[in-house]
Amino acid sequence: MQARQLPLHRGWSWLKEGLLLWRKNPALMTFLAFGYLLTLVVVSIFPLIGQPVASLLMPILSLGVLNGCRAIDEGRKVGPDILFSGFRANIAALVTIGGIYLIASLLVLATTMIADGGALLKIMGGAKLDPETAQAPGFTFALLLAIILSTPVMMAYWFAPLLAGWWKVSAPKAMFFSFFACLRNWRPFLGYAIALMLFGAVLPGMVIGVVALVIPALATLLTFLVPLVLVPTIFASFYINARDVFGLPGAVVHSEPMIVDDDGRD
Repeated sequence: MQARQLPLHRGWSWLKEGLLLWRKNPALMTFLAFGYLLTLVVVSIFPLIGQPVASLLMPILSLGVLNGCRAIDEGRKVGPDILFSGFRANIAALVTIGGIYLIASLLVLATTMIADGGALLKIMGGAKLDPETAQAPGFTFALLLAIILSTPVMMAYWFAPLLAGWWKVSAPKAMFFSFFACLRNWRPFLGYAIALMLFGAVLPGMVIGVVALVIPALATLLTFLVPLVLVPTIFASFYINARDVFGLPGAVVHSEPMIVDDDGRD
């Protein structure tokens, strides 16, 4: 398999193509997205072990969502149980990826304590954010620090579940190749981020706000309906960008991932 370097406009298209994928099977795509979220929320409820276990399950469930998206994309009929198909594919590597992601995330939060004395860490743990804390310079700096430090962690995680699940790559290699695939494709990811901001937040908010001025009841209904379409579409777009960058298993014969340019050079 090869990790291609894509132009900026491809990232702009990922959300649109995610919507088209959702339209192919709205029921299954919606179940996969909200089933993933609900499973993690339920697991996280358990005291002490909930959050760590949820982190370990994330890559497994992510692979299940990707498997479901692939089935929809290929026109195959599958059931809701495909959400848990990740438990049958290189589970040791997937759990390891979740563990590495958890440790790295905790290290990022621990580093922010230097800036705000642990305020952000407490809020992430469930504490309420009071106005005084939110306006503190140290808290703002801690947020910026968390964003900067967590970005490479997210880059290393982004494609790792599919690399481990579809190509049977070990956890360290999966995260290594995921990081550099994201780094080489920063342009399409920038376009993708802009599309998410505009069509995932700004435009829906403006539409609901305008409708609320005319028909408040309809605006309330839209507030409920929009996420039912938007959330599965975003999940579907994760599959689209993975398919764009790495393709699908069997398309190209390589034992391990390679980072290449569009012209095929290493």
